Amino acid sequence: MTEELKNLLVIKPSALGDIVLALPTLAALRTSLPSAKISWLVRTEFAALLENHPHLDEIILFDRKLLGRAWRDPKAFSALSTLIRRLRDSRFDAVFDLQGLFRTACLAWLSRCPKRFGMAEAREFGHLFYNHKVAQDAACIHLVDYYLKIAEAAGVSKTDVQFVFPEDASAAESVENLLREHNIPIDNYVVLVPGSARENKRWPVERFACLADNIASNFACSIVIVGSCSEKGLAERLKALTKTAVTNLASRTSIADLVPLLKSARLVVGNDTGPGHIAAALGVPIVLIFGPTNPSRVAPYGRGQCVVAIDPFTRGLKPDSCDPKHNIKNITVDMVFEKVASQLKGGSAAAHH
Repeated sequence: MTEELKNLLVIKPSALGDIVLALPTLAALRTSLPSAKISWLVRTEFAALLENHPHLDEIILFDRKLLGRAWRDPKAFSALSTLIRRLRDSRFDAVFDLQGLFRTACLAWLSRCPKRFGMAEAREFGHLFYNHKVAQDAACIHLVDYYLKIAEAAGVSKTDVQFVFPEDASAAESVENLLREHNIPIDNYVVLVPGSARENKRWPVERFACLADNIASNFACSIVIVGSCSEKGLAERLKALTKTAVTNLASRTSIADLVPLLKSARLVVGNDTGPGHIAAALGVPIVLIFGPTNPSRVAPYGRGQCVVAIDPFTRGLKPDSCDPKHNIKNITVDMVFEKVASQLKGGSAAAHH
């Protein structure tokens, strides 16, 4: 079946962490189809993660803010028409919608591609637009496995899970300069990721502050906070609550900068959010804190020991839990610090390099 697949489209516009979890599917497509043209439809604000990716031939930008106004704004309608025409003119042999929403499934269908692969349980009636529906089951609860199963439905061979990021020398250099500017030793810092787009995924900032003090006093390393522009205030609050000196780099790093910054960290501690997933994929020592979101689906792949959560791996297939016991406030500083200590003392140096 794969012989006729010469031109492929991956639809995975957002969010940052989910794009990272789809990278092994891209690697599998490239391994199985070395000469195929592979395009990826991604939201403009996340495209930097895929720029100059060795497995990608083309990035198709999806301007969500603009296109969302297509029904009432002539300029936006024109942009949407241009995007649909571009998808049709590309004549894809297969489209893999790894988002599973009405708008992404609809774009797959509007591309007029004859083979459209997607999730059997896609939300908002999205599944109606696919002609190859792939069900999630107990063997592919983790999104990495599920996305790979969707690609395998097209005949793509099973391969080892690989997370490949583009090499970006200028980002690596700007991160080195940033660390130097703040007198942070480039091989001895811990990164904290206190933010998240959803409030119920945010571990209380006071606990992050307490954790920062514990790490600094027990492991003699610098503490760095990262986050988006909108999380700058949260990072400032964290900094104000700590007794130890903490460097706030929230809003100071681009998506491309996050990769080298997280890659050389001794440890990354964060919520279930984009930078945390980048760190997990890079294989650095990490501790991820989960509340209602299901760790079985999105935990660092093959590294269950890096998760702090209440009964993390017995929640079934559901993305979210409404059970009050899974409230992120039930995670104590001691629970997190115990994992932090085992990562910093244990085989973290080996994993790191």
